Amino acid sequence: MRVLGVDPGLTRMGIGLVDGRLGAPLTMVAAGVIRTPAGAPIHERLLGIDVQIAEWFDEYQPDAVAVERMFAQEGVRTIMGTAQAAGVAMVAAARRGLPVALHTPSEVKAAVTGDGRAQKEQVAAMVVRVLKLAEAPKPVDATDALALAICHVWRGGAADRIAAAMERQGLSADSGSVPLHRAKGRNRHSGFR
Repeated sequence: MRVLGVDPGLTRMGIGLVDGRLGAPLTMVAAGVIRTPAGAPIHERLLGIDVQIAEWFDEYQPDAVAVERMFAQEGVRTIMGTAQAAGVAMVAAARRGLPVALHTPSEVKAAVTGDGRAQKEQVAAMVVRVLKLAEAPKPVDATDALALAICHVWRGGAADRIAAAMERQGLSADSGSVPLHRAKGRNRHSGFR
């Protein structure tokens, strides 16, 4: 399976492609960034992302796309631009009939390092090790995108099998839903009951 990992950003979007399957060695196909000019109007920047990501899809023909799930921990302007860029990547995948999965930063860190609170340096070191690279791709957005792709290969297969089983039973799995045990845990820590 070839997975395209997308670390969204409006000025710089990390892109990483990984070939492999669960239980087999993974290999890096490509890694890089999509850039847009910071001073350009938002609609032109989003169009630039769409055009460039289409080139990646056309050249590398991924089987699935893994996008980082956004959290509103930063300023509203930052999160809005990042979410819009992520949406462009998801629409580009949907246009091609590709499955899209969203993974949180802590899911990616846990999958790649075993620690959901790992630092960026630890994630980069494990990406280098797992993919047998001489060094981490630059900039860090490309390495983060590869980590997303690795996470999807290692974790996405199970989610796909669960969704297929639910579909066979006439049930649907909302890709945006949070498992109940995680929602309860988050609410417990945030003061909501």
